[in-house]
Formats: sequence, structure tokens, C-alpha cells
Amino acid sequence: MSTKHPIVAITGSSGAGTTTVMTTFKQIFRREGVGATMIEGDAFHRYDRAEMRRVVAELEAAGKFNFSHFGPDANLFEALETQFATYGKTGSCKLRKYLHNASEAKPYGQEPGTFTPWEEIEPGTDLLFYEGLHGGLKTETVDVARHVDLLIGVVPIINLEWIQKLHRDKRDRGHSHEAIVDTILRRMPDYVNYICPQFSQTHVNFQRVPLVDTSNPFCARDIPSADETKLIIRFADPRGIDFPYLLSMIHDSYMSRPNTIVCPGGKMGLAMQLIFTPMIWQLMDRKKRAA
Repeated sequence: MSTKHPIVAITGSSGAGTTTVMTTFKQIFRREGVGATMIEGDAFHRYDRAEMRRVVAELEAAGKFNFSHFGPDANLFEALETQFATYGKTGSCKLRKYLHNASEAKPYGQEPGTFTPWEEIEPGTDLLFYEGLHGGLKTETVDVARHVDLLIGVVPIINLEWIQKLHRDKRDRGHSHEAIVDTILRRMPDYVNYICPQFSQTHVNFQRVPLVDTSNPFCARDIPSADETKLIIRFADPRGIDFPYLLSMIHDSYMSRPNTIVCPGGKMGLAMQLIFTPMIWQLMDRKKRAA
């Protein structure tokens, strides 16, 4: 953690909705005049798209079926921690982009599924903002979470997460149903070992729970809408959280535990604005006083 150079991280697995949360934070940063450097977790994958396919095929041919983007062999965990640590100390670090599609790749004159070169970020930013798979990672050799000043988990229950991934990957990435299911199965050991434990490191978790039948996510025709879900907001440390204010501002909300608010799923954006705007104020105030 760093008073002068704070880091905010959103962590969650593929299809969890972390990108939607990133949009909310961009709104907060713009409104509050906070200059943030944005990092996407995909930039710390070890292989580009073509290389990943080749490695997966080679390992499967050798009878190894659990290689995935969730685990250490397909990622640069040490590099992620190094960049977080460097930013916390100096306010600078090196970043690159993973170019997901043709529109992202075109300005760089590269193919989709490739990385841009590593470059130093622009100096003078107020904070570093990460969105991806491993913002709260902690293993025997790597501790990314210790560098993060505000760590947020986005965790739909597993069936809803799979439905969101199935629909997104079919619609946006052109993947077949069978290929997506194979990816889900291949990732499961790494999901248990490297994704789930992060949500014990977070300061705040947002978990969406559907109110419709998702018992077989692999045949769901559509994604449950926000109004068909409840949102569970869990605070690791409830001290300093103004629960009466939040309950008064988020209609139809209540507390299920002393550190947990339950509210309609459609209130997620409002809840995040109300909860995180004061937290960003606190980070900026600490930064100003330390300067």
C-alpha cells in the first residue's frame, strides 16, 4: 500500500462483470477530477492468442487439460506484483495493452490477440487502477494484494457467471458453445486455487444472485437482468461505513449481517457511487497530506 501513490483494483473472473465496474469508476474519476492510469489484467498474460492456442493444444495432446488463464503458468504474476510495487514507491511503472479485437488493434497496426510493447506510463497520475483476474492474488511466492489500497471483488454466483461468459463469448468473440464449455472445465482447478481465494483479501465484495432459475446455465437463453437479481455487498471491515446513510439512499435494501447489505441488482451502479466516492476522497486526501 502507498499513501502517495495509491492503487485501486477490481478483481473477478472472466464474465464476472468487472468491466461494468470499471465504467462506474471512470465516472467517479472524471467527476472528482482524479487522474488514473488504467491497467487491464489481460496485459499480464504470458502468451498472446495464437501462442495460447498452441500451448493449450500441445498440453492437451500430452494429456494435460487444466492449463488456463486463471493459473500461474499462463500469466506473469511476478511482473504484475513488480509493477504494483514500483508504482506504489515511485508513481510510475511499465504497462502494455492486450488488443482484444480488430478495432483495438487497428491504431497499433497489429493483429488482434497480440500485445503492444511495454512502455512507461505518463508521469503525474493520481492513482493506479487495475481491472482483471488477479488484483487480489496471494500465493506462496507472490502477494499482489498487499500493494492495493482499495481492493474490490466482483463475484456473481457461479451459475450466473457461466451464463454471462457463455453469452458474452458467443456474441463478442464468436466462440462456439462447445469451446466455451471446454474453457470453463479446463479453468476449474485454477478457479478454485487462484480466483476464489482472492475474495478473502478484498475490502468490499459485490455478489449478484439471480432470482430466476439458473440451475442449468448451459441452456439459459438469456442473462438474468439486473432487476432479476439481488446484490450482496460485503465489507471486510465495517468500521467507518455509514450503513444508515447507505440504507436510506439505496431503496429496498437491508442488512443481512453486521457487515453485509442486500439490495436490488439494478442498484449496483448507485451503490458503487455512494460507497466508493468517499473512499476515493479519503485516498486523495491522504495523498495530498503526504505530499
